Amino acid sequence: MAVFTFSDPKVREALAPMLLVQADVTANLLEDQALLKQFNLIGPPAILFFGRDQQERTSARVIGYMNADQFLVQIRAAQ
Repeated sequence: MAVFTFSDPKVREALAPMLLVQADVTANLLEDQALLKQFNLIGPPAILFFGRDQQERTSARVIGYMNADQFLVQIRAAQ
């Protein structure tokens, strides 16, 4: 998604007011496994959205690849 989706100008604009955090779990360390378990994930890629109340917007969760237009729908659902 980094090459095609996140580079899209509309996606960049929609994400601009958000705080973005990326966790690299590819080493599959114990800490990585704990993080995946905490959020009920099997592995990357996954994108989770959280509100100001620190609660996940589960309806906007993304698992796997999405193109820019599909991802914009998820961003709007998270707001």
